[in-house]
Amino acid sequence: MAWQQIHIQCEKSQVELAEALFMEVGAVSIVLEDAGDQPLFEPLPGESPLWDEVVLTAIFQLSPISDDDSDSDMTPQSLDFEALGHDIAVQVQASRVWLSSLEDKDWEREWMSHYHPIPCANNLWIVPNWLTPPDPNAVNIIMDPGLAFGTGYHATTRLCIDWLTEQPLADKVVIDYGCGSGILGIAALLLGAKQVYSVDIDPQAILATTQNAERNGVSNQLLAFLPQQFNDFIAQNDVLPVDIIVANILAKPLMELAPYFATLIKPNGPIVLAGLIEGQTDDVKQAYQDYFALEEQYAFDTQEDRHWQRLSGKAVKAL
Repeated sequence: MAWQQIHIQCEKSQVELAEALFMEVGAVSIVLEDAGDQPLFEPLPGESPLWDEVVLTAIFQLSPISDDDSDSDMTPQSLDFEALGHDIAVQVQASRVWLSSLEDKDWEREWMSHYHPIPCANNLWIVPNWLTPPDPNAVNIIMDPGLAFGTGYHATTRLCIDWLTEQPLADKVVIDYGCGSGILGIAALLLGAKQVYSVDIDPQAILATTQNAERNGVSNQLLAFLPQQFNDFIAQNDVLPVDIIVANILAKPLMELAPYFATLIKPNGPIVLAGLIEGQTDDVKQAYQDYFALEEQYAFDTQEDRHWQRLSGKAVKAL
């Protein structure tokens, strides 16, 4: 089976209209891509941020999906894709429009082929759960790339994992705030931590964290919570202060959380913050200056991702 693709480049304000127009004429899928090189941050639940300029690809199946479809007045075979693309491009004020064909593939295997084991610092690997670890004697985090952020491929995740491999984690209690897939808490446990409390505002992240903890054999040492659930838990249990906090979120919520984090951690307890780009680090340092001494600033070490930054230091007081 072959597929026809129509690509248009338009402003993000026109994407919703373009999607509706293509779906009306039988597109089976819509793909959105960055038309430039504009980074997007991890969205909050319910948010769907877009790039300012978007390449929208509408995909059409070139054979009937079912017997009923073959009797339709508008089948893929009846469409003039070039005319259709230009017509919709005019309606959404697109700056470019072009066509391409797409041969059929085993799409499940095609998706899986884009993932591979990732080497991190100090002999730690992140390994997709369908692959064999390259080094069975290494510290291997087995992950299922799913709906929650944190597969290990993003620079912010790697910055935190590399930091964790440098910490004395034996018998430590760790909070992973903004846990996503749970990868940082799982890494801490595999590196020797005693207990991890994982927190996220997204219920999907709580599910993903729980599943990945089971996959890595650390579910009895990891508890995952929504924020209010965590607050209720610490109010009812003598678990504070903890030894370490890791938080890979965004600059704004990190700044808001500074006084709260100070209530959770021991004096001189290490903290690492990520999800920051270079222009945000000064504001974050200022927000934390009354509670934490953020002494180290480190950028990711590849040219394409060097704008991602990490801050780390220690608590100067407990509240």
